[in-house]
Amino acid sequence: MPTSPLDDLHRRRGAHMTDFAGWQLPLRFGSELAEHAAVRTAAGLFDLSHMAQLRVVGPGAGAGLDMALTGSHAGMPVGRASYSLILAADGGVVDDLIVYRLAGAEYLVISNAANRAVVAAELVDRLAPFDVDLVDVTQARTLIAVQGPRAAAICAAAGLAGVVESLSYYTAAPARLAGIDLLVARTGYTGEDGFEVSAPAEAAERVWVALEEAGRAHGLVLAGLAARDTLRLEAAMPLYGYELTRETTPWDAGLNRFVDLAKPAFVGRDALVSDDGTRVPRRRRLVGVAGSGRRGARGGYAVINPASGQTIGEVTSGALSPTLGYPIALAYIDAAAPSAVGTDLVIDVRGAHQPFSVVARPFYCRSPS
Repeated sequence: MPTSPLDDLHRRRGAHMTDFAGWQLPLRFGSELAEHAAVRTAAGLFDLSHMAQLRVVGPGAGAGLDMALTGSHAGMPVGRASYSLILAADGGVVDDLIVYRLAGAEYLVISNAANRAVVAAELVDRLAPFDVDLVDVTQARTLIAVQGPRAAAICAAAGLAGVVESLSYYTAAPARLAGIDLLVARTGYTGEDGFEVSAPAEAAERVWVALEEAGRAHGLVLAGLAARDTLRLEAAMPLYGYELTRETTPWDAGLNRFVDLAKPAFVGRDALVSDDGTRVPRRRRLVGVAGSGRRGARGGYAVINPASGQTIGEVTSGALSPTLGYPIALAYIDAAAPSAVGTDLVIDVRGAHQPFSVVARPFYCRSPS
């Protein structure tokens, strides 16, 4: 089982470790609710070293990624990042990704840890006709995230002021910290401002400690997977294996804007478009729902039409929102079922029918800076 280059440090810090996607990672360092709250009000420090880091290098890198993925990447400016999807031929989602353009002929693809092998294999196969090489640098690198309203101040205090000031949302740039070459991106998975730092694995502890020490005056806490999950749920960000699966199409998940149908070809395109050029109708629809009680809906719970009593869908992710104080969930419901904001639904919570209603997503929006 692979371990993060920060594994020893986490254990010294008293982390409660867990198995996740074949890795040993911190579930929490103390209270997951306190970690969640700190990210919303100050900042949290996360180890994301399990995320796959795949470098795609060569003259055909942009064109190859355009064929392999749903987004348009050949025309991305250097320093830009883009959310994208890799689909199966039948239109099902193999994984969701972040693509960074590092140089004219060099990209970095970040994929989910559980899908690292399949994404790497698919990309090798799809990029074969292009003049490119794919190098899996996951275990040679670490990935550390600082997330929260104080993230920029913390990174600046750690010695990254220049790059922090230069970055807008979904951009990335090289930087140096204490002689260490880094890639710093203004991206994240919490619904807050934040930065993700890719560094050589051998320098992981030095980078982590530099950020940790810089954050002490700003309320930074060490945070684990539990808080990361409730944070991303409040931000209504999909999680592979829950909102996204091989049985899910981008249309089902409402990810239309990340599919460039103007491209003449990409893997999965034919399954998404009818012969007349229109989008194939979605089979189901991802919605956000909120309840008024204190009992959270969990993945797998049935969603019921209160008028007919018929089951019309299933919860994918749900929790009692730490920030909002009431239950929230993401759920798939039949495409033909009513789903407008304000629609009343019922969720079977361990045998009790609890009232929920469809609400706008995301559930939580950070205050404008």
